[in-house]
Amino acid sequence: MNIYSVSWLELTVLVPLAGAVAVAVCRTDATRRRWGIAITGAALGCSLLAWIGHETGASPGGSAAWELFTRAFGFRLFALDGLSAPLLPLVALLHFLTVLATTGSNHTRWSVPLLLAGEAVQLAALGVRDPWPLTLFLALGVLPAYLDLRVRGMATRVYAIHAGLFVALLAAGAVLLGAGASPAVGCVPLLLAVFVRSGTAPFHLWVPDLFEKASFAVALLFVTPIIGVYMAVRLVLPVCPEWILQALGFVSLLTAILGAGLSIVQTDARRFFAYQFISHAAMVMVGLQLNTPISLTGALCLWFSVALSLAGQGLVLRALESRFGRITITGFRGLYEHSPPLAICFLLTGLGSVGFPGTLGFIAAELLAGGAVGANPLVGVVMIVAAALNGIAVVRVYFLLFTGGRHQTSVPLGITGRERFAVLVLAALILGGGLYPQPGVESRHHAAAVTLRDRQERLGSPVGAKHE
Repeated sequence: MNIYSVSWLELTVLVPLAGAVAVAVCRTDATRRRWGIAITGAALGCSLLAWIGHETGASPGGSAAWELFTRAFGFRLFALDGLSAPLLPLVALLHFLTVLATTGSNHTRWSVPLLLAGEAVQLAALGVRDPWPLTLFLALGVLPAYLDLRVRGMATRVYAIHAGLFVALLAAGAVLLGAGASPAVGCVPLLLAVFVRSGTAPFHLWVPDLFEKASFAVALLFVTPIIGVYMAVRLVLPVCPEWILQALGFVSLLTAILGAGLSIVQTDARRFFAYQFISHAAMVMVGLQLNTPISLTGALCLWFSVALSLAGQGLVLRALESRFGRITITGFRGLYEHSPPLAICFLLTGLGSVGFPGTLGFIAAELLAGGAVGANPLVGVVMIVAAALNGIAVVRVYFLLFTGGRHQTSVPLGITGRERFAVLVLAALILGGGLYPQPGVESRHHAAAVTLRDRQERLGSPVGAKHE
């Protein structure tokens, strides 16, 4: 039997969904943790096969059940293209490494089931192209984080207000565009929904609030895939008028500077991470506004780099929390000698996120900055300033956590085998992508070209031609 006769895309979504139900009835934390690792690993394998099948043209037409769905409703529910195919293994990998690197003390009764449910919804959103199923899965995606807050007995008002606003704006935009409203009208609520989901100012308050109150793993995996960028590329960019893109770029630039500046002055590690995410997500959004092949390619490459880098930073901070509890960054802790791999991973992922030479982020930042300078020199300068501020914040936190007088303790602080594996995988991807970037850049350039061509066909006018 041909391995690609199996509907790997559908299995990528169904495996974590069924796993969430199965793990929820397990009686012990150790059993839930083992099953969580196995299920996220299986989902990663299915996503890799779906991606390879798409790239080689060997993907099947779908199972009989999905073919019946297609004939009944007139569209295929799950389908990959050049934009979404690499995103599935990226999201699956982040979930696998997070569950793998989690120590027993960080697991609660519902942490693994909620992680798996969130993974299934995110993978489903990335696996559909029709606006209505995408809208449904994006709306469902806010539930795991909300349920985690409820299970932990934390206040949910800030998150619930923003999540409700996001769902309402998303639904309003989908209804308006579906009813034939002009793009200028229908795209405004969708753009605001993108701002809310990405933590763009002034809708950014929920991000530090979520990290302060929710499980670090749930919050980490909710934000690091930067689903707001996917929303913007799928729902807004193809049909929106130019002035909406300009508004997207202007607000994103302000948010990038705001997030970078606030991350420098934080005294809590989780809040530092939250503002790093806000700034980096906004930087990716700027590339969408420039609307040229080079800048959009850079934005899509930076999307990958930021997701991997933020995941690495988050896993290091989470590993330190498992040893010390909540981490404050008000004094020098001197932890380097206890766990050099964690220190190196934090510095590598932090510098990779700001485009340090030799990392995956370097090529992405160069493409994005080059496109920005070519389109608007002022935008390029602001982006460089934001990247510099983020770099200062990363180095500051690195020195506070890992340098200074040696920390004396009788508790073993060395890195575990699972944490070491997660660190090595992320380091290999960040450095490997920086040393051999051509396949990734070609893939993202193709996706950018298809997206801009689709926009040109829908709007009926050339897009970005003057910058090519």
